[in-house]
Amino acid sequence: MCGIAGWISFQRDLEGEGPVLRAMNDTMVCRGPDAEGSWLSRHAALGHRRLSVIDLEGGVQPMVAETDDGPVVLTYSGEAYNYTELRAELRRRGHEFRTASDTEVVLRGYLEWGPGVADRLNGMYALGIWDSRSERLVLLRDRLGIKPLHYHLTKDGVVFGSEAKTVLAHPLVEPVVDTDGFRELFGFVKTPGRSVWANLREVRPGTVVTVDRGGVREHVYWTLEAKEHADDTETTVRRIRELLDDTVARQLVADVPQCVLLSGGLDSSALTALAGRHLAGQGKQARTFTVDFVQSEGFVADDLHDTQDAPFARDVVRHVGTVHQDIRLDHQQLADPAVRRAVVTARDLPFGFGEADNSLYLLFKAIREHSTVALSGESADEVFGGYPWFHIPAVQEQPMFPWVTASSLDPSGHPTKLIDPELLLRTLDVPGYWAQRYADSVAAVPEVPGEDAHERRMREFCHVHLTSLLPMLLDRKDRMSMAVGLEVRVPFCDHRIVEYVYNTPWAMKTHDGREKSLLRAATADVLPRSVVERVKALYPRTQELRYVSALQAQVSELLAVDHQAVGFFDVAALREAAHGAPEAVRRDARDAFERVLDLAVWLDVRRPVVKLT
Repeated sequence: MCGIAGWISFQRDLEGEGPVLRAMNDTMVCRGPDAEGSWLSRHAALGHRRLSVIDLEGGVQPMVAETDDGPVVLTYSGEAYNYTELRAELRRRGHEFRTASDTEVVLRGYLEWGPGVADRLNGMYALGIWDSRSERLVLLRDRLGIKPLHYHLTKDGVVFGSEAKTVLAHPLVEPVVDTDGFRELFGFVKTPGRSVWANLREVRPGTVVTVDRGGVREHVYWTLEAKEHADDTETTVRRIRELLDDTVARQLVADVPQCVLLSGGLDSSALTALAGRHLAGQGKQARTFTVDFVQSEGFVADDLHDTQDAPFARDVVRHVGTVHQDIRLDHQQLADPAVRRAVVTARDLPFGFGEADNSLYLLFKAIREHSTVALSGESADEVFGGYPWFHIPAVQEQPMFPWVTASSLDPSGHPTKLIDPELLLRTLDVPGYWAQRYADSVAAVPEVPGEDAHERRMREFCHVHLTSLLPMLLDRKDRMSMAVGLEVRVPFCDHRIVEYVYNTPWAMKTHDGREKSLLRAATADVLPRSVVERVKALYPRTQELRYVSALQAQVSELLAVDHQAVGFFDVAALREAAHGAPEAVRRDARDAFERVLDLAVWLDVRRPVVKLT
């Protein structure tokens, strides 16, 4: 995995700028706890923090290839799952290798194909290549945006890094958040390429950014394309299974201990079963982990969680035969201010998923004591149409992001999560932002000749989930895992699976009258019946009222000192909810508690320059 950093300047000598590069590297110690590296020249300074996963001795970075016309230097984060095939092809083309790492394959691939190496990679990656032969920087990000990559243009070059904090550590970059940035924060919709920080961009998924003396250029090497799907349902299910088997096998390659994140839902259970079968062929057992909560009262079903995860996870463990461990969290761990501070610091953002981020961080921290690599079912809902709102006719009828329509933040512009209405509706005009963003998003959805209105709408819904929701979830998973030095791989993001399933008709995606019909059919033979028949449940939350009480106490402290964060919310409503009975606190108020506490930490830690107009 790892973290990358760099500074390119065409008008100054960077050979003596080691301290600046070191400060940038220091923001990523958690991403790369095993080693640090740097490479400096007159116009380029590249940094790297390493989490050793493949070729523990040989994959040292930044990695340099000496050529007759000057060095080519790579700083790289991620994994190329097809590196063995690419290495064989490059050897046939005359390349020699000194290591067994995928890093060297990527570097040699660039020497052979230039930026076109992007078309040949299967994996998750973010990288920077300084090509001294042409004095050109190449920034490249994987197709789905699994690994983050930020950059800031300077007067004479660029500063880049894996995380926002990495770039913000550079003295030329000011931590400004403007009105557009706050729209991104409050809107819960990801604008491709945009950061919440002013003048800080993200390399878009599937994109190459080149920087040289002539300026900056972007090249999109991958995007979702519309193609006629000619396969029948039986053939489609068989093809998806073939792709899943191949993807899981590729992503189980590592020189360190690995595991599978198991919730007992269809997605993670399918991965567990396929991984178990593959490892059994090597005489090994899959290792699994499940998060659970210590609660003083029994579980009560609600509209988001009909069932608990643990019983279904146990069914999978028995069925597959994994080495399993439950990670049980109590309300004190979840409410610990130190945990919230670690989470917000890792995310560089104040508004995430509140308690769910805290529990994910604690889960990953516990897993890291046993494993360095974990497989996750992230993105299956976006790829296969798993969320409940996909299947609600009233949501399907609205030309709006489905998760916005279905949320308590009403798309008509009437907020319910205690955010200050003046800020939300007038200053930020979040409803107008949603409308414009949705219009921009669907304008990019490719046309399919002869597609009827409903099929077109569902194609739009699938597209916006993959381009405007999934990037937020992938960023969350990356930040929470890398905060503890755990590499999380996401097999359902294999671009071959995404491309194929995207073009299957909606009727085929729901051929059994349920969500994720194709995934269920493709993996039912390796799953216990209980999981095959289980209804979709969202990521679990504790029902412990003592957790709600802890939130109320912490919010009351902010109200008492009139913390800056409180001013972004409806103070009277926030105060009323904070002083009420815990059992009477509604979900929207609880979400508001999480948001105001996260915002307070972010304002204290990141100290942004706020510029609202």
